[in-house]
Amino acid sequence: MEKKQKIVVIGAGPVGSLAALYAATRGNDVEIYELRGDLRDPSTTPLNFTKSINLALSERGLNAMRHSGQPKLIENVTAATIPMTGRMIHGRKPNGQLYEEAQDYDVHGRAILAADRGGLNKRMLDILAEMPNVTFFFNHKLTGADFNKNKAWFEVKDGSEKGQRPREIEADFDFMIGADGAHSAVRYHLMKYTRMDYEQQYIDTLWCEFQIQPKENPEDDTLMSKFRISPNHLHIWPGKKFMFIAIPSDDGTFTCTLFAPAEFYTFLESDPSGAHIPDFFDNYFPGVTDLIPPAQLISSFHSNPHLPLISIKCKPHHYSSSVVIVGDAAHAMVPFYGQGMNAGLEDVRILFDILDKHIRMDENTVDQDPASTRERALDEYSRVRVQDAHAINDLALQNYVEMRASVLSPTYRFRKWLEEQLSKYVPSLGWQTKYSRVSFGNERYSEVVKKSDHQGKVLMRALSGLMFGAVGGPLIAMGVVMAIRYRRAMDVGLRAAMGNVDSMVEYMTMNR
Repeated sequence: MEKKQKIVVIGAGPVGSLAALYAATRGNDVEIYELRGDLRDPSTTPLNFTKSINLALSERGLNAMRHSGQPKLIENVTAATIPMTGRMIHGRKPNGQLYEEAQDYDVHGRAILAADRGGLNKRMLDILAEMPNVTFFFNHKLTGADFNKNKAWFEVKDGSEKGQRPREIEADFDFMIGADGAHSAVRYHLMKYTRMDYEQQYIDTLWCEFQIQPKENPEDDTLMSKFRISPNHLHIWPGKKFMFIAIPSDDGTFTCTLFAPAEFYTFLESDPSGAHIPDFFDNYFPGVTDLIPPAQLISSFHSNPHLPLISIKCKPHHYSSSVVIVGDAAHAMVPFYGQGMNAGLEDVRILFDILDKHIRMDENTVDQDPASTRERALDEYSRVRVQDAHAINDLALQNYVEMRASVLSPTYRFRKWLEEQLSKYVPSLGWQTKYSRVSFGNERYSEVVKKSDHQGKVLMRALSGLMFGAVGGPLIAMGVVMAIRYRRAMDVGLRAAMGNVDSMVEYMTMNR
């Protein structure tokens, strides 16, 4: 059995909190250092959220919480979420009429969960606070680290300095987990100890937050009656260069975000009165001014920050046996796949799965050295996780194009429909959409990319007739569609009659 270790976690956000839970559940002494104040204190909460507080929680994040060893965590978190079964696309027809079109995420009816970031984080911290082997250090800024001697230094900014230089404290540790975000201090110090490849990219898009208020006079006292638009969808107003989205909150509001190139923000900022902001929304996001009054649009645009989007890749994610980075510290990504927090929570599960595996492998070794065991585990973790982190990072960037424009494309809709029908009516093929694999499964991101690319090639070859000539491709496509319709109508008792259709589709897949 592994000797008790002292584990220091930097960052008390959702990913850092889950890492602390995993470490503490295994009997280690855990210290959590957080730059900000305790977010459970109402006076500090506004300072903690300079970014959108509504998150999309999907299977990867939920699975990581299930394996935390704290059953009440997943129960408490899911009780305060709202299921979103798909996207709701908003637009205006050529005749000027407004429309909305639902696009389900999944042919099997699965949903992702809209979660309040602060509430989720608070529940984790409350559980940690009940654990005797966990200690919090809020308002502590990491200023230095020696990963050979396993020492770290922190400035204490708790208001006691009163104009003087903040006092500094030293902490030793066996193992440090850096979960301190995109501008990670742990990563900064880690780069001094390992030859880290590092890539940072700001995309030409800024974002600003708005809010849709609940109905003033709801039909009844239920939560659902408070929402002004469907609470079970992620609402999107797509544009080729920009996008407006709305995510439900459990108080009847929607947290909304405008994503647009910097030049559009410059244009909107050019008039201090903001008079042309409502016109901009009317032109590009039809119906929004019916949900957010023009005066509120102007006020929110001028009072809320206009923030950049950053994408970060790096490798390795660790050094020796002493430190590893997880979450945004290791792979900050743009928010367009809803996987930022989910990937970070999954980091924690995979990290401790690998640590546990190496501990089991070494448990019968004479004079077992926890540091040596951990070093081998961290080396494997970086080898495994880096390629997956890079894969989801790229997918998030690609999904921005999909959300802005592809959701309106007939080609995109047809491929999505065809893949969903194959998944539902010919399940033996194992065919799924890329989104379903990412959001409703736990297979590696890099494997999702490979399988999705393969499916795309099979479809393109079949539909273009590359395998069977210019006529054969369309005939195969027609055959697949007819097979799907046939199964839909004759769902029971006719499997034998459909065997030839299954064989044909399988032949298409095999002969890629």
